[in-house]
Amino acid sequence: MSDGPVLERINKSLQELRRSERKVADVVLADPRSVVQMTLAELARAAAVSQPTIVRFANAIGCDGFHDFRIQLAQSVALGIPATQSVIEAQDDTTTTVSKIFDFSITSLDHVRRHLDLGALDRAVEALSTCSHIVFIGLGASGIVAMDAEQKFPLFGVPCSAPVDTHQQFLAASTSTTSTAFVAISNTGRTVSILDTARLARARGATVIGITGGASPLAELSTIALIVESLDNTDVYTPTISRLAQLVVVDILATMVLLRRGDPALDEIRTMKMRLSRMRSGMQHEAVIDPDRCDHP
Repeated sequence: MSDGPVLERINKSLQELRRSERKVADVVLADPRSVVQMTLAELARAAAVSQPTIVRFANAIGCDGFHDFRIQLAQSVALGIPATQSVIEAQDDTTTTVSKIFDFSITSLDHVRRHLDLGALDRAVEALSTCSHIVFIGLGASGIVAMDAEQKFPLFGVPCSAPVDTHQQFLAASTSTTSTAFVAISNTGRTVSILDTARLARARGATVIGITGGASPLAELSTIALIVESLDNTDVYTPTISRLAQLVVVDILATMVLLRRGDPALDEIRTMKMRLSRMRSGMQHEAVIDPDRCDHP
């Protein structure tokens, strides 16, 4: 019962709580930020229950008394309000809409972090660190993630490509080898063309890394499956969290590969970023004068 943020645990345990404890849960879920500031007596009055009921409620959701409950509630609020409380309504004003979208995104990304298979992540980093070429493929929102990954080729240290056309993706799979890392990105893991392309790459001997939202055909045919389990979201207004989660996972992979490449690679990245900064500011057009080489009268 103590796994996960306390607000998430409350939502999951609603049907198991006693009627009086459910009254406390309703008050907490309605305005958790205000409850963080309440004393035991104030929360008891707000829920119209006794103070011992508050303590029983805290214990029922896996907290060690009321004080521990308030600490965990504050931490949970800091992570963002659960998705079930972040449903956007047509009448929401700007402040409410901004708050709900941030809360939903933060909570969902924390959910992904807690459910990510670190062993599979290490295996993916090893494959990406030892390959000679990386191909990223995806369609729709996942295609945008694939193109973003391609931009990180200096971190990976090898040539990267992200063909956007399904025919180009299939051709890339056709020419892949045992030294190719083929990263297929699909939240559903059921897109037919992605599956066909990943299957061909696997048959050619490439290491197929599947980034997908759960158990799926893509996860099954991948050499290494990275399950990026984002929260279910059927709210028409809320942005798709799977795209944000995939972007974060790609950032993790690129950073971990760079760290494995060691100090020389880090120095190269620092130099590259310095040159980019100079280019953006126009400094690369300025003449660099070495005073020791100037002719003196």
